[in-house]
Amino acid sequence: MTYLEPDLETAPADRIESEQTKRLLEVVQLAHERSAFYREAWDSAGLRPDDVTSTADFRRLVPFMDKDAVRAFRDRTGDGFGGLLCVGPADLTTVTSSSGTTGDPTFFSEVWPGLACAPLPAGYLRALWMMGARPGDRVLCNAAIFRGWIEDAFRALGLVPLLVDTWMGNWGEVLRVVEQHRPVYAQLMSPNLVELEHLAARHDLRKLFDSFKAVSFAGEPLGARMRARLSTEWGLDVFVYTSAGDTGLAWECSEHDGYHLWWDEVLLEVVDPATGQRVAEGEVGEMVVTALDNDVAPLIRYRTGDLVRHSTATCPCGRTSPRVWVLGRGGDETVVAGRAVLPQEVWTAVERVDETQTGLFQIIRPTREVERLRLRVGYDASREVDLDGLAGRLAASVADVVRLPVELVDIALETEEALLRRGSAAKVPRVAKS
Repeated sequence: MTYLEPDLETAPADRIESEQTKRLLEVVQLAHERSAFYREAWDSAGLRPDDVTSTADFRRLVPFMDKDAVRAFRDRTGDGFGGLLCVGPADLTTVTSSSGTTGDPTFFSEVWPGLACAPLPAGYLRALWMMGARPGDRVLCNAAIFRGWIEDAFRALGLVPLLVDTWMGNWGEVLRVVEQHRPVYAQLMSPNLVELEHLAARHDLRKLFDSFKAVSFAGEPLGARMRARLSTEWGLDVFVYTSAGDTGLAWECSEHDGYHLWWDEVLLEVVDPATGQRVAEGEVGEMVVTALDNDVAPLIRYRTGDLVRHSTATCPCGRTSPRVWVLGRGGDETVVAGRAVLPQEVWTAVERVDETQTGLFQIIRPTREVERLRLRVGYDASREVDLDGLAGRLAASVADVVRLPVELVDIALETEEALLRRGSAAKVPRVAKS
C-alpha cells in the first residue's frame, strides 16, 4: 500500500469541500480575533468574519495578501512576526527560516504540541511512506540549516536517522556512510548534485546507491537531463517537492506528474495575476494558498507569485488532493527584446551542454525588460574546457530554446564552485540584478 493515511489521501470531493469549508470559517474567526495584521487589513476592507459563511463567501470577501504586505507591517510596527502571530511569543516552540533567495528570508513560527514533530517535518510523513520508507529502515538525515530539524519526523515513522553532515563539500564522507549503513532515502539539493557529479568519476554511484528506495530533491526545479542521470545512470527514483506557497510542502507522487498539495493542509486557488479572478483548470495562473492546519501564524489568501497550472481530478495514483505544475515565478520573467523568457527555459538550454549539465546559471538583469539576455553560467572546471568555444555553444543552445537571435545572448562563464558561492545555503538565485 502506498498510502499512509488512505482515508485522507483518497477522500471524496464532497468530504474535501465540507471539511475545507469548516476549517476556513474557523481560521477566519481566529485570525481576525488574534492577528494584528489580519484585523487591520480586514477592518480596512470592511470585512466582518461573520460575513464569511461559505467557501464562496471566503473567495468573494477576503482580500488577498502577500509577502510584501507582511514585510511592510513588520517594518512599520516593529513587529518581528509581521502581525501574523495568533499566539503569545512565549508559547512558540521554534522560529525557522526560508533560504531568502527571493528577498528577505521568511520566518515561520511553530508550536509543537507535546512530543509531536514540528509541523514542516510532519509534512514529510505521507511522502516518505509513499516513497517506500518503512519502520526500521535507515535514512540519511539532512542538515537543519534553515527550515528546522527533520529527525523527529523520521523517528515518528519508525525510521532510523543517520546523523551525518550531508551538506555541500561532505559527500565523500557521506558515501562512506552509505556504503557501511545502507540507507534507503536521502534528500538532495542542487549543490549536492554538483558534488556528486564530480564524485561519479571516482565512485560507482549506481552500486553505492543500490540500497536506496528513493531520494527527494528540493529547492528549485530539477532539470530533465540531471533527472535522467540520477535515474538511469545512478539508479535513483527521484521525487521532487516544492513549497506549497510557504504553507507547507507539495510533493510528487509515484506518477511524477505534478505536485500534490494536501487538501487537509491547504486550500488552493489559481487566479489571473492581473484581475485576481479564478482561472479554469489547465490554464496558467498565480497560485494563491490558505493554510488550513496552522493556528499559530496562518497565511490566508496568500499570493505566492508562482505561475502554475492545476487540476482537481483524481490522480492516477489514486490521491484526490489537487495537483499543480509550476511554470516559474511571475517576478522571474525577463522580457528580452519583447520576448518573455522564464528561468526554466534557460535551464533546459544550459543543461544540454556537457560542461554545464548541472544547470547552474543566473539571468543578469537590472530591470525586467532588457534588450539582451545576459547569463552567468557555471562550468565543470575538472574538465579541460575551451571557454570561448563553450560560451559559443551555450549561446547557440539558449537562443534555440528561448527563440531569440543568438547575437542577443551574452554568456559569462564561472566555475561551478564560484557560482555556488553567490547563492544561499541551498540554491543559487536564478535572477540577479548584477
